[in-house]
Amino acid sequence: MILPIVLLAGVALIFGGCQVTRSGYESAPYKVVRADGKFEVRDYPPLTVVETSMASTGNNANGSFGRLFAFITGGNQSKQKISMTTPVLMSGSDSNRTMAFVMPSKLKPGEVPVPADGSVSVRQLAAGRFAVMRFNGSRSTKRETESLEHLKTWMATQNLVPIPPPVYGYFDPPWTLGFLRRNEVMLRTEQAR
Repeated sequence: MILPIVLLAGVALIFGGCQVTRSGYESAPYKVVRADGKFEVRDYPPLTVVETSMASTGNNANGSFGRLFAFITGGNQSKQKISMTTPVLMSGSDSNRTMAFVMPSKLKPGEVPVPADGSVSVRQLAAGRFAVMRFNGSRSTKRETESLEHLKTWMATQNLVPIPPPVYGYFDPPWTLGFLRRNEVMLRTEQAR
């Protein structure tokens, strides 16, 4: 009788801990235009991001997360600490892939400090409409490819025209169990004529 209670308590802690961890961060704002199960069409405002290039292979991503994390923990010319946000964005092709952190909404574009590391840059992402699909699991090329294909198939049924490249959003820290993770694949879109 005690073992099931302990297991139930452990599962509650896992679910609760992941939710608290994710909900403790500001997320990039958006407005849901349409929802269909794990698919959504969203409108995003312009977003200021700090980004860096990443390797096309391996989970270390060529130190890209570390460079961005150094920036928000004071590795910038102002030595300013900046709050972490979600999701971490990854986009581009295998030969030209980037990782980006969205800047908190309280920092206006001209207020973001200049990076101290020359391989990190600040830029503005244009506002736009995106088709989005949520998926879970640990990050992998296979999972990203499959999710992108599912999103494209859904977009075709909805008369939505995809505008590459895809953007992948990762919301949870790496220690979160795969089945509890919130991941997304996004494609800019316009209505088919």
